[in-house]
Amino acid sequence: MRLLTIGGGRFSGRALTGQALERGHEVTIFHRGSGPDDPWPDAEHVHADRADGFASIAGRPFDGIVDFCGYVPRELRESAAAFADADRYVFISSVSAHREDARAGATEDDDVHQPPFPDTESITWETYGPLKVACEREVLSAFGERATVVRPGYIVGPHDPTDRFTYWLRRAARGGEMVAPAPADQPLQWVDARDLATFVLDLVGADAGGIYAAITPPREHTLGEVIDAATRLTGAGTSVAWLDDAFVRSQGLVATGDDDPFPMITPDEPNAHLFSSARAVAAGLSLRSLDETIVDTLAWDDQRGAPWPMQAGLATEREAAIASAWRARA
Repeated sequence: MRLLTIGGGRFSGRALTGQALERGHEVTIFHRGSGPDDPWPDAEHVHADRADGFASIAGRPFDGIVDFCGYVPRELRESAAAFADADRYVFISSVSAHREDARAGATEDDDVHQPPFPDTESITWETYGPLKVACEREVLSAFGERATVVRPGYIVGPHDPTDRFTYWLRRAARGGEMVAPAPADQPLQWVDARDLATFVLDLVGADAGGIYAAITPPREHTLGEVIDAATRLTGAGTSVAWLDDAFVRSQGLVATGDDDPFPMITPDEPNAHLFSSARAVAAGLSLRSLDETIVDTLAWDDQRGAPWPMQAGLATEREAAIASAWRARA
């Protein structure tokens, strides 16, 4: 196949490009990389910003377009026009397309954000989900049955620039007493970037349309399980102080747009980790074990060099102060 990935040089796009090349596909990556640090030299790299348009490759024949970095509808209108003849256009959206009050077990057919969408291109916590829905509609309108929408949850694994999942692993691997928000059995959902890549490639190969929530099954994993597994796999002997909700809020530990002290934890959205993955699993989504994701992620994190600054989670000094306050309270 002749594939074009928009934003295919980082994280899940990087994983898909690598797998596509391994399968013998011809891959063109449209991205903002500079050249020397480009992954996958066997791919064709087109360095550009989608905000400036697609003039350099518009109209070229592609069997599949996989769009990893569309965030505002204008961007999708422009890419849809540039590649109107593509056999299939896959848009990587997000489960954040669903309303914050989504029910437990929500499927792809449950309520999503509705018009009027934000009349803005500013991406914030409040606008991210509605903008993703607006982008989905641009793709579905332009490509009809040739459109595929994939809604991942949190994407995790090696090369994750957000560090949201990596934080929990690195902290558990450090040993000692760590702090985490109770309860330990609160559910977590995610998708390993490599599993997402495999699923998307398979959808393109099968010329499969539709909308899919690409995510681990609800209640299959918990925060406590993640911490325990990382502790076990590294032999760290870590213990956990499970902080109750009142204390968490009193310490300002609920995520805001500028601070993510306990990444992936959403106490004000109780069903954020309870989406159904049944449709994607039925369509072929295969998920590797938690242990494999942890081992590979920690190995990659170690390769970055220490101490690589975390983009999410608690700094060591802040965690120590919180632990001290928790002990004093108790």
